[in-house]
Amino acid sequence: MSESICIECPDSQYAGNPAALATPADLPEADASEAGRANWLGIASLALGVFGLVTAEFLPASLLTAMSTDLGVSDGAAGQAVTATAIVGAIAAPTIPVLTRNFDRKRVVLVLSMLLVLSNVLAATANNLPVLLVSRVMLGVALGGFWSMAAALAMRLVPENVFARAMSFILTGVSVATVCAAPIGAYMGNLWGWRSAFVAAGVVSVATLAVQIFAIPKLPPKDNPNLKVLFELLGRSHVRVALLAVLLVISGHFAGFTYIRPLMEHITHLSVATISAVLLGYGIGGFFGNFAGAFIAERSERHAIVFGGALITVLAIALWVAGASSTVAAVSIALWGFAFGAFPVGFQTWIVRAAPDQAEGAGGLLVAAFQIAIASGAVGGGILVDQVGALGGPIFAAVAIMLGTLLTLRYGPRPARIEGA
Repeated sequence: MSESICIECPDSQYAGNPAALATPADLPEADASEAGRANWLGIASLALGVFGLVTAEFLPASLLTAMSTDLGVSDGAAGQAVTATAIVGAIAAPTIPVLTRNFDRKRVVLVLSMLLVLSNVLAATANNLPVLLVSRVMLGVALGGFWSMAAALAMRLVPENVFARAMSFILTGVSVATVCAAPIGAYMGNLWGWRSAFVAAGVVSVATLAVQIFAIPKLPPKDNPNLKVLFELLGRSHVRVALLAVLLVISGHFAGFTYIRPLMEHITHLSVATISAVLLGYGIGGFFGNFAGAFIAERSERHAIVFGGALITVLAIALWVAGASSTVAAVSIALWGFAFGAFPVGFQTWIVRAAPDQAEGAGGLLVAAFQIAIASGAVGGGILVDQVGALGGPIFAAVAIMLGTLLTLRYGPRPARIEGA
């Protein structure tokens, strides 16, 4: 069967022979994909990196009230620890690949992982909000840079025919982090204080750095991304639609998720132990949702995103209307995690098909959109939470995700036609 070519990007340079872009000296060590070999240990190290980054990013959601009390600020102010990471990540995602375009990609990955280690150390020792925000800024740099290059690195570590499987493996790091970060963070915070969760995250990040040193081969720069490429990508209508859908859907999700603990404490009136169990349900739901989302996205990334968005819209409305019920809250939050699992793989697949010839640039724009959306959700949700109470998060989520889902349903990608199959 001949290779499938996306009709939405007929000028793709990737659809031809990617090996032609490399020099013979690159092939033995740098690009296993072009030699027909798959470096699964390298892929696993990227999954570990994603796990560590997402764990650190999600921890404030499960520790928000403890952090705000200890630092002497409001829940909304403490929630800006999420905003700081998101804003910096949005800036870092498109700029890190450009600023480091002349450096070996392995060295860039290792530096970003070192920043993750330092961020966790600083967060664990922060005695006021400004210091905590500095640690989250460092996390934003690591997060934006790492995520922007993840897909492009995977393309160089495995042959093209198993790229989707490799990306699914990497995104499993997100699923495992959602299973572990929130419930374990809440549990550790209750036993030993919120700082202990960041200490544990620091240990994980050190282990991740050690694995990456040995697992990732030298990867000389290849795509040569620049600002001109980024503007050219923004000129593609399919890229713009994908980014707008990300802004709406992901901002809605994080408006609800960031302030889910205040809702469970102040509206549902759950104990800390029950909150940890509910967050575990959210994480388990996300773990299985990642596989369900991948299954749907292999057939249609549009359907995967619409499925997740429609389900979360219904769940947000349920929390808004009946969040005082412990049963409604527990079931809705667990299903919310399952539905969210469709988004990462759905949007990653969408953006790669829209711009397969500029993987790092497109990946950077996608991560930037994700981080801007996270910041918007944290800010918008925080304002509503401080003004109208803990139900502000679900209200924001219901409106924003519904709009993003309708946009995707109307303008999302259709299956590409395969010529010569």
